[in-house]
Amino acid sequence: MPRALLSVSDKTGLLPFATELGARGWTLLSTGGTARALRDAGLTVTEVSEVTGHPEIMDGRVKTLHPAVHAGLLGRRAHSGDQEQMRSLGYEAIDMVVVNLYPFRETIARPGASVDDAIENIDIGGPSMLRSAAKNHESVWVVIDPADYERVLGGLELQAHEAAGVRRQLAAKVYAHTSAYDAAIAEYLGTLTRGTAGAGSGSLPDRIDLSLTRIQSLRYGENPDQPAAFYSDAGAGTAFRQIHGKELSFNNLLDVDAALFAVAAWQGEPVAACTIIKHNTPCGLAVAAGAAEAYGSALQTDPTSAFGSVVAFNVEVDEAAALLLRPNFVEAIVAPSFAPEALRILKEKKNLRLLEKSLSADRSALDFKRVRGGFLVQSTLGTEYPETEWRVVSAREPTTDEWADLRFAWRAVAPVKSNAIVLARRGATLGIGAGQMSRVDSSRIAVMKARDNRLDLAGAALASDAFFPFRDGVDAAAEAGIRSIIQPGGSVRDGECIAAADEHGIAMVFTGRRLFRH
Repeated sequence: MPRALLSVSDKTGLLPFATELGARGWTLLSTGGTARALRDAGLTVTEVSEVTGHPEIMDGRVKTLHPAVHAGLLGRRAHSGDQEQMRSLGYEAIDMVVVNLYPFRETIARPGASVDDAIENIDIGGPSMLRSAAKNHESVWVVIDPADYERVLGGLELQAHEAAGVRRQLAAKVYAHTSAYDAAIAEYLGTLTRGTAGAGSGSLPDRIDLSLTRIQSLRYGENPDQPAAFYSDAGAGTAFRQIHGKELSFNNLLDVDAALFAVAAWQGEPVAACTIIKHNTPCGLAVAAGAAEAYGSALQTDPTSAFGSVVAFNVEVDEAAALLLRPNFVEAIVAPSFAPEALRILKEKKNLRLLEKSLSADRSALDFKRVRGGFLVQSTLGTEYPETEWRVVSAREPTTDEWADLRFAWRAVAPVKSNAIVLARRGATLGIGAGQMSRVDSSRIAVMKARDNRLDLAGAALASDAFFPFRDGVDAAAEAGIRSIIQPGGSVRDGECIAAADEHGIAMVFTGRRLFRH
């Protein structure tokens, strides 16, 4: 009579599956809560402690780590030595293991989860049984996903060679899953030690194990001849919830990510922030009292480029914002939530993608860029912009209004691709120059964009993501009517740039921090 060991934290579909196994003559072995659930359903269950002759100890930390279990899983059916040893020890074969692991990822994702909570949700016996069964998959069925229950029941009816193929696929799935599980634990423990004594401030791990789960296939990549798919490094689904519209594309996903980064600078602040993203960089960004006003101001920066854009908010999209958005061609809108009336309006456009996403960020996450032969890895650029290193370097101090413009402009320039220049006033961008090989060219483009859209630059602020290498950028800003500049500083020609600012009566602030985005 074949034996199945069932020990699961996720009991989805368990009772029908176990009932069918029992009806087919399988003996059911189990532990703890799983055994109770099966008995409550009227099934006959043998406790694993009866097989091992040893009780569960240490609050269940040790219950399946026993030779009677692992010999039953690892014993080779066609190996006379293995079989003789099992008979002499009184061990019997276990022909199926059904296990899913303690919810480690779900535990650490909960707000306020403690280190003790995380440690207690590191499964030991489960991975051990899974790996033993998967190693001996020639004879043992190993099941880690409730979605595979029907497949396994069907596999039991197959011819031997066909059933062997199914068992091999299930074994591969197990090793992929346990690998990802261990990688999540290693990453979590690594985040606890980075920056502590002996680790070095902001240190990066010596080894990174990436385990990616395909969430969805995409029509194509950046171009139609490039196959593409979306993978999650957590295996727990997308970082957002799509509530309407057609499937997201590769480029949509890139723009959604850029849009979320841009508005995250105002997370938790009592203002509505809106960004309009085109080709992975903002073409407009604004803050205001409400979502509609913020979108309207952001749109004024460059309404032509906003055609076919991705729009993000840091607050709920209300009816007023939806009415402003409705007449424009937008690929996707992402926000923490949508008011019911806003949803009714926006869902009139059947292809418009609507996504809900909290702006809370994992500050321990790493940023990866693929290069030929490997990956470049860095800490994720934070969305906090402390002013502890800021200093006024010009003869003239910024006025109160100019300080407000400089603070906004500095946050607004961070998501813009380098070389980046942002012109801003009263909580809205006026012109954006991005991705140019020369910083002065980015300045000229930002001015050109503002003038093309009839936006007055007199008295506006300018933010630069890196230092001005020459004074020509300052001279060009002054000619356009700029009255204050914020930049990292650090050029060998800083003195010339400061002198230029003083000649033009411009207030200049150095932040001491560069915001490059390649």
